[in-house]
Amino acid sequence: QAEGMRVAVLADLHADRVTRAPRIRRIVEQTNSLRPDLTVILGDLVDGTVEQRSGELLPLRELHAKYGVYAVPGNHEYYSGYVHWRKFFTAQGLRMLENSQVRLPAGIYLAGVTDPAAQSFGEAVPDLKKALHGIPRDSFILLLAHRPVHAENAAQDGISLQLSGHTHGGMIRGLDWIVSRFNGGFVSGLYDVGGMKLYVSNGTGIWNGFPVRLGRDSEITLITLKSG
Repeated sequence: QAEGMRVAVLADLHADRVTRAPRIRRIVEQTNSLRPDLTVILGDLVDGTVEQRSGELLPLRELHAKYGVYAVPGNHEYYSGYVHWRKFFTAQGLRMLENSQVRLPAGIYLAGVTDPAAQSFGEAVPDLKKALHGIPRDSFILLLAHRPVHAENAAQDGISLQLSGHTHGGMIRGLDWIVSRFNGGFVSGLYDVGGMKLYVSNGTGIWNGFPVRLGRDSEITLITLKSG
């Protein structure tokens, strides 16, 4: 039943003093123009507190997809006060998946986990078992996880497709090995991991902490699900 579903993937928007509301609005417009069935955001939406940056992300309320807009937190959400951002994102129409799942009308299960950075802020750490609890065997499961590093565990737990960000595609082609070392060998693009497909986004924005991309362009990804 997942056959033909169109999934728009955003990751690592990093709204800050460089990536402002006009750019976020363009991203939203470009994403909506793809007419996706489902839109997902893979964490690291923002750098800064709600008081500082909420205005930059107001355009997110205009994201539209047939089956909704879902997101998971990345490490930068926790650095930026996720307890407050959670409320803001929900108010903009984003459905946050935190070690939880939803069954979509198309018959697939969409699950999402939190980020390891949560532990330092007294929030729930990633718990894939909890996220998958009660899903029937042999179901098609799409997992959102900000970091790709634990993809092998996801494959063992029966995930069909994992979507991740965090790496920014390595930022500079040729220096991928540095990012690879900290992310389980996964940096950019499509991988086969124990029979599970993993897609690692290059990210949609740019991180102000290292605002460089050479040979690793930012992206809005459209994935069409196919059987077999």
